[in-house]
Formats: sequence, C-alpha cells, structure tokens
Amino acid sequence: MYAYPIALTPDDNGTLLVQFPDIPEAITVAESEEDVARFALEALESAFDIYFDSRREIPLPSKPKRGQRTIALSALVTSKVLLANEMVRQGVRKAEMARRLNAHMPQVDRLLDPRHSSKIDAIETAFWTLGKRLEISIS
Repeated sequence: MYAYPIALTPDDNGTLLVQFPDIPEAITVAESEEDVARFALEALESAFDIYFDSRREIPLPSKPKRGQRTIALSALVTSKVLLANEMVRQGVRKAEMARRLNAHMPQVDRLLDPRHSSKIDAIETAFWTLGKRLEISIS
C-alpha cells in the first residue's frame, strides 16, 4: 500500500492548504485537521485521473520526512496505480487492454478508476495480460 506525504499550510482564513509534493496536481483545502484525510484522498484520486487520461506515469510516493503526515491509498487503488503505470511503460492503450481482456472499453475505464471498486481478480488478470503478476504482502 502506498502512502503519499502531504504538506499542510495554514491559510489566513483558518483553513489548511493541502499539497502533495509528489503529485503537484493534487491540491485541496480543508477546514479542519479532521477533514484533511478525506479531502486529501479525493484530491489525490482526482489527480490520478489526470495522469490516467494523459497516459503519464503516476509518480510513486517519496519517503516522508520525520513526523510528516501521509495519505495512504487502499490496496485496490495502489494496484490500479501500478496497473496504469505498467500500461504506460509498455505503451498499451486502453483499447488494446480491452482487446487483450476480451472486454468493452467501459470495463477497462473502471479498472483504472480509483473511485470504482473493481474486483481484485480483474486487476490481476489485467496484469497477467501485460506479462506481470500482482503480488500482495503483509508488513
């Protein structure tokens, strides 16, 4: 599971500016410390859409500095990030992935949508068509 470091900057109006050093497109504002995680995750997932749509690799998280807060991705979203990055590396477009999976384009779109709860076996199959294997571990 990936955890992206965040930078919190208090605004003069009492809100918190939330930025991701690794994903500059992910920016949001939270009204309280309690709202940071929810809004930050939404901003991060929206930024992933930009990377998916422009067929660019999503930067992986850097190591957080001591005491730096992070936003953790679920195992499912982490696997979608890895899948999208592998498709970019191999030059496999969504249409080609649909052909390899014998699926329709909307199914591939859902595999790459961080907000869609895809089945892990569908993602595992997509990796397999790319000649890769999805491995899960516990730490």
